[in-house]
Amino acid sequence: MQSRKIRQTIAARATTDGAGVKIMRLTGYSKNLIMDPFLMLDEIRSEDKDDFIAGFPPHPHRGFETVTYMREGGFSHKDSMGNSGSINKGGAQWMKAGSGVIHSEMPTAGANAMHGFQLWLNLPAAEKMDPPQYRDIQADEVVEVKHGDALVRIIAGTLGFSGKPVDGVVTGGTTRALLADINLPAGGSVAVEYNSSVASQFYLYQGSVTVGGQTVTLGHLAYLTEGEELELSAQEDAGLLLFGGMPINEPVAHYGPYVMNTQKEIEQALRDYRDGTLVRDRVT
Repeated sequence: MQSRKIRQTIAARATTDGAGVKIMRLTGYSKNLIMDPFLMLDEIRSEDKDDFIAGFPPHPHRGFETVTYMREGGFSHKDSMGNSGSINKGGAQWMKAGSGVIHSEMPTAGANAMHGFQLWLNLPAAEKMDPPQYRDIQADEVVEVKHGDALVRIIAGTLGFSGKPVDGVVTGGTTRALLADINLPAGGSVAVEYNSSVASQFYLYQGSVTVGGQTVTLGHLAYLTEGEELELSAQEDAGLLLFGGMPINEPVAHYGPYVMNTQKEIEQALRDYRDGTLVRDRVT
């Protein structure tokens, strides 16, 4: 079985989004890092309410999916489809913006600390104008596997453990998205298996880990080579978010909250939002 190795590592950068929420960000739009089919990873992490309390008031999206996963604190969601819901520690939200949606994500009442992630997952051209969809995944729905030294929470996709495949909550789809939270104690190790065609990377949010003799440290993303197995060992208590999928290999045109294939389509999205036609059959 071929083991994946680290192709390159990149440090997240500090920035703000929403109504001034402090985040750490990695984007896959540049030639330096292609995370296809994923486009972006944001980490929000603070014990100071002033860093996140303003949240993400109503804003539009078109052409991709947002995936939110919380380790501490929580967010409440409302959207133009009429959906509303909250996720707290261990929960996730999956929203397909498709042809267009307007939504808000605001900290849940009583959230004094926050640690979570939002990822942008691209859609192929044939699906960018599909009707929008939303689902929330509560903490007790997330699939947990204890394997060797590791605790693995599988939100999406399939991981193998000593030849035994385990499905996450979300499976299928064109991109066959994979998303898992892996925790290792100091001195621990684990090997996880997944489809060799899945392009993947992981973001280290705690401690440090070694892959093939190369160490990855806190706040860095490790972009991985092809392979059938990922072997991890931890020098200290470690946590990482593993994510990937089947590359779309299509042109990406990006502007703010819109991700399409051409600049012309971006301009159309801007006109549609200006004219109030971005969202179809809006529920108020």
